[in-house]
Amino acid sequence: MPSSEATRLRLRVTGAVQGVGFRPFVHSLADRYALAGFVRNDSQGVLMEVEGARVDDFVAALKREPPPLARIDTLECETITPLRDAKFSIEPSHDGKTRTRITPDAAVCDDCLNDLFDPKSRFYLYPFVNCTHCGPRYTLTRRLPYDRAQTSMAPFAMCDDCARDYADPTNRRFHAQPIACPKCGPQLAYLGPHDASLKARGLGAAMDREPSGSHHAALIQQIVVTLQSGGIVALKGIGGFHLLCDARDETAVAELRRRKGRDAKPFAIMVADTASATRAGLFSEEELRLLQSRARPIVIVEKREDFAPSVAPGLSRIGVILPYAPLHHLLFHAATDLALVATSANPSGEPLIVDDEEAREKLASIADLIVGHDRAIVARADDSVAAIIAGAPALLRRARGFVPEPIALANDGPDILALGAHLKSTITVTRGREAFVSTHIGSLDDRATIDFYRETIARMLDILDVKPERVACDLHPDLASTRYAEETGLPVIRVQHHAAHIAAIAAEHKIEGPILGAALDGYGYGDDGGAWGGELMLVDEGHWRRLGHIAPLPLPGGDRAAREPWRMGVAALAAQDRCGDVFDRFPGMELAGKVAMLASAPNVARTTSLGRMFDAAAALLGVRLVQQYEGQAAMELEALCQSPRALANGYSIENDILDLTKLFAALLKPGLSASQGAELFHGTLIEALAQWLRAAAQARGQTRVALGGGCMMNKILAEGLVSRLRDFGIEALLARAAPTNDGGLSLGQAHIARMRKV
Repeated sequence: MPSSEATRLRLRVTGAVQGVGFRPFVHSLADRYALAGFVRNDSQGVLMEVEGARVDDFVAALKREPPPLARIDTLECETITPLRDAKFSIEPSHDGKTRTRITPDAAVCDDCLNDLFDPKSRFYLYPFVNCTHCGPRYTLTRRLPYDRAQTSMAPFAMCDDCARDYADPTNRRFHAQPIACPKCGPQLAYLGPHDASLKARGLGAAMDREPSGSHHAALIQQIVVTLQSGGIVALKGIGGFHLLCDARDETAVAELRRRKGRDAKPFAIMVADTASATRAGLFSEEELRLLQSRARPIVIVEKREDFAPSVAPGLSRIGVILPYAPLHHLLFHAATDLALVATSANPSGEPLIVDDEEAREKLASIADLIVGHDRAIVARADDSVAAIIAGAPALLRRARGFVPEPIALANDGPDILALGAHLKSTITVTRGREAFVSTHIGSLDDRATIDFYRETIARMLDILDVKPERVACDLHPDLASTRYAEETGLPVIRVQHHAAHIAAIAAEHKIEGPILGAALDGYGYGDDGGAWGGELMLVDEGHWRRLGHIAPLPLPGGDRAAREPWRMGVAALAAQDRCGDVFDRFPGMELAGKVAMLASAPNVARTTSLGRMFDAAAALLGVRLVQQYEGQAAMELEALCQSPRALANGYSIENDILDLTKLFAALLKPGLSASQGAELFHGTLIEALAQWLRAAAQARGQTRVALGGGCMMNKILAEGLVSRLRDFGIEALLARAAPTNDGGLSLGQAHIARMRKV
């Protein structure tokens, strides 16, 4: 680019460039290089014109030094006629068809934390401090372009001080749309305690009346007193309300479980800082980086500190999260030794609560203290959950901090709306060569969640300005998601559940052409209407083919067998013609004999599900006979496995059918402990799956395979299988950007629908 006084450039930037301080950044660069012109947001991203002698230096710095939260996807540059401007300005935003995007919410930055705890700062102890480098984005934005009037900050008129910062190009809050301070911004709101419970549990006189005046500090102290006294607090955060209690107080944690109706599913804990985190769990360097990332996900690690037994009963791993909102930091500032259970505030199974009035109504019977605020949450967002698996981050739940960041695709294609299935529901919208996977929605079991599902679809299509050409859904004819697809009036592409698991991995890894994979999970509706879940699949050009599967076991009781693993234990005995052993193995089950007869019947339903194989193993070893939450038996079995070891000849493979009968027989050996059995089961399963995939790959000339489905959340299984396949010269691809469980199905459906020739 030639340098001269007369050079003027027009630059178009797309990507994550709104709500990240990009315009102030451009303004400061223009000042640095003495350039005139303008910058503005529009529906495409950011448009700017610069004129002066050092435009080439400007362009180089633009690429080299973007703001912390920005991500430049494309930068287009053209030389235009000079206008001889006298200055550089930030112009009002322009509307139009949206091609840009909102950035995810980001944890409070170090500079804002310094302001939060600096007595000389006007943001001192203010729970809503933020700047262009941090704070809420997606959860408070109603539409694009990203301007204050388009967010839930619109009702809060800036005071003179905030307006001055907002207009000062040298200030970190220059054009920070959520800027606010105690004079003009949102305020915490006392929504009331559950009085009868408080008095019964003696939580102190401080709880007898509503705080008054400028009450942030007093209310925070009130929260801490409640927590330290064994109480439960409902606290409104960035994407919804949390329920909090002392993670070291067994009585408090057990009471939270009772009130919320959450029997045993593990809770995550929030701790003050990385020093506290490393006392709570065993963190590798990669896990610590993930924990401290701007997204601030819950990170699953091996437990180190013994918290209350009810935090994660029966498990060796725990979810740990650091504070990410200023309000969280204020709690830990008031009581540095806190370790808090931090779980979504909602009656079990319903969507996350975001509204203050709804919190008053639905959380009064759960929380001893409810604290909200008057900044509306536009979009619900649970905490994301992640783990380091096989050396890299993998998302187990994709929500706050990651949504709505797109997943880059290999090629352009038609705009698709993909609807997921039933459990762990998400939706995906594609636009060009980007796939936008929604926040975690949940299981479509009740009207409230289905309403949230429909609300999410409408919001995603609106905010991305997409009119889909096709809609993709699961093969199952009776799901709420399938019925929604049929209501749209669009061409419907029905995608088999396990093909979608494999296709999701192909999409995020930009795989073109055929991909061989194993989809290993609990249940998916098969091409034949059967209960699939251990499938060898080939996906190519929008189509799929089932090449093989795990040898099926009886499924006595259908869906009930998924809730009662002892039934799968009976099925494993029946497969070995050992029904007579059910009374000794399951003496407390009155129906054991009848279930054995059912499992032996020639017309009983059967399943290829690896999830049900885990259940059978857990039952035979006495680990778990009845499940209180999905995957409990498999997770407890994993927790018992210290060093997996393979049983010689513990499986057989014939015509791409993997038979585990010999492994189940070995688990019945007298004197075998539960931990020994868990090690034998994991080790043999890893070897069996690796050999199964190796044979299939070699037969078809493939050197890489995709490993998908909920069973790939088992760290021992996933890492063991990746390592063993590497020994065979086969690259194993795992889900990273989207969950490997059913939360990633919508991405796979979208991939197949884009590829399908219709």
